[in-house]
Amino acid sequence: MYLSHFGLKEYPFGLTPDTEYFFPGHSHQEVLNTLLVSLDLGEGLIKILGEPGTGKTLLCRHLLNRLEADSWVAAYIPNPQLTPEALHVALLHELGEAGGGMPEEASRAQVLEARLLELAGRGKRIAALIDETQAMPLETLEALRLITNLETEKRKLMQIVLFGQPELDARLADPSVRQIASRITFHDRLRPMEPAETPRYLAHRLAQAGAPTDLFSTPAAACVHRMSRGLPRIANIIAHKALMLAFGQSAHRVERAHVRAAGLDTANARLGALDRLAALAMGMNRPRGRGW
Repeated sequence: MYLSHFGLKEYPFGLTPDTEYFFPGHSHQEVLNTLLVSLDLGEGLIKILGEPGTGKTLLCRHLLNRLEADSWVAAYIPNPQLTPEALHVALLHELGEAGGGMPEEASRAQVLEARLLELAGRGKRIAALIDETQAMPLETLEALRLITNLETEKRKLMQIVLFGQPELDARLADPSVRQIASRITFHDRLRPMEPAETPRYLAHRLAQAGAPTDLFSTPAAACVHRMSRGLPRIANIIAHKALMLAFGQSAHRVERAHVRAAGLDTANARLGALDRLAALAMGMNRPRGRGW
């Protein structure tokens, strides 16, 4: 579409969590540091909250890449809408098959414990990263609590990181799972980008995609921040559409008018009356090429 026009090797503002595009903004780096320290301490249960679009999944995948392969075995559960039995199956799948010697009638929970002990005996540390945990059934949250009971004399057999939207706190406040909340030793929250970070975020993603120069003017980048409220997902959608509009006009730089017009076509963008009037006055057509 617009790749050759702007000198790009790939689309810079995709919505898939590509870890090559991880941007270490202030909040993301702060939360990453919390995760690395708490995992190193072996504290057992960690909670990370963030509004939709703040980049929890990308941070989760970046953390997976940071865990050293020679000392860690990591399990990633992207869909937590599982029964307790299905959770055990998913964790076993991520951690590999358990060692032999288990009776055929052993439960999945027993097989999982045997696998954790086997890995611990080989000097491995185990982490389970669970995304979108606010959607996890209460009985499965209770199964997670039981997994945190598994430990050696030195440390927990598995450390668990819960990534979720703020609604997760309401789930954890349910009386049936109140014990799991008391076991969360570290917690942090992802915040939207600050105004000064969004221009750097846009430039970072463009550079990763091979852009020879910064393609967004200073007013355009500021407009992306305001309309997206600093949320990376919304910023990506607006930036992609703004590039489409600039390409459609044969422009080689994105200006504020392109961003304003892109915002008109983006759900959840924060628009002011001046944005609507300015975009319409410029005669901008809404981008229709590649939907999000």
